[in-house]
Amino acid sequence: MNRIVILGAGYAGLAAATSLAGRTRRRSDVRITVVNADERFTERLRLHQTASGQRLADLRIPDLLAGAGVEFVRGWVTGVDAAARRVRIDDERVLEYDRLVYALGAVADTAAVPGVDENAYTLDSAHDADLLARRLAGLGGGTVVVCGSGLTGVECAAEIAERHPGLDVVLVGRQEPGATMTPGARAHLRRALARLGVRVVSGVEVVKVLPESVELAGGDSVPADVVLWTSGVRVPPLAAAAGLAVDERGRIVTDPTLRSVSHPQVYAIGDAAAVRQRYGVMHGTCQSGMPTGVHAALSIARELDGRQPRPFRFGYLHAPVSLGRRDAVIQFTHPDDSPKRLYLTGRAAVWYKETVSSSGWPSFRRLQRYPAVGSFAWRRGGRYTR
Repeated sequence: MNRIVILGAGYAGLAAATSLAGRTRRRSDVRITVVNADERFTERLRLHQTASGQRLADLRIPDLLAGAGVEFVRGWVTGVDAAARRVRIDDERVLEYDRLVYALGAVADTAAVPGVDENAYTLDSAHDADLLARRLAGLGGGTVVVCGSGLTGVECAAEIAERHPGLDVVLVGRQEPGATMTPGARAHLRRALARLGVRVVSGVEVVKVLPESVELAGGDSVPADVVLWTSGVRVPPLAAAAGLAVDERGRIVTDPTLRSVSHPQVYAIGDAAAVRQRYGVMHGTCQSGMPTGVHAALSIARELDGRQPRPFRFGYLHAPVSLGRRDAVIQFTHPDDSPKRLYLTGRAAVWYKETVSSSGWPSFRRLQRYPAVGSFAWRRGGRYTR
């Protein structure tokens, strides 16, 4: 029996599980197990909506895996013994594996700045987003400071400002919002934030988060009734503790086929993997996470058939950003994630963004039924990755 254990049931983990189940459904010598801390599937692309108080579909992982022949184990992964090929769940149960797919993702980096862990909200899970939604609903007024002017921070600030017009929303960060976009797309983004009443404080560094304010380098501070932290991510130390080769951020270093360079029976996918392409190390997004899961499944299926896995190639396509429910901006990109001149705004961008956000979980059923489709589901990058 080939025991394949997949740790994590986010976009990447479920893409790997359903695609592998589809590719091995005629084999009786393969057992696939998915481990996740919660039965609920987290639509990370929509957590800013949850945080603003909107109700989303209650998607359950066992339902998404129905008919796939995949065992689901609910529990926290508390240890990995890469030498013995064992995984410990809740410090009580042990799963042995022949191949491991590591898809445990990343979380907000709350350790880099003093006070973040104690005084700021994050969007690491649906539960975290629900906690923030309840806090915002209980505010009669006041100031919400969103720390981090990247695309996640922009979406959160816009969503909260639109949903709670009585609150002052301040977006604080090192870069100007939309810094990676073309001037036209960036200008639209800034106009949308201004229309929603979001005050932008860019070119600053947060050095401390206090219960009622955010301190900036140079001595200035921003009063805050609520702080949301979206600046930077980190990978939990589980992989490093297991003896797997990791980079400076704790991500598992992979070879071109997505196998760990130190333990080739371990595949690393999604945000937990340091996947290098010709243009550099990929950054974690759903856009790249699901393709890594599909490729890992394809590679394992090839190994089971006695063939060698092929190198993974990926090129970025776009950077979709919602600006509340009635506006958005879509920056189209070259495969190396640098911006093209083409971008969408307004209603067309809203439709595009909603289509992208809604495409994740329905894909799992398609990957299970028609696994070959997954092989053509992402951009390979052409000369950028050759």
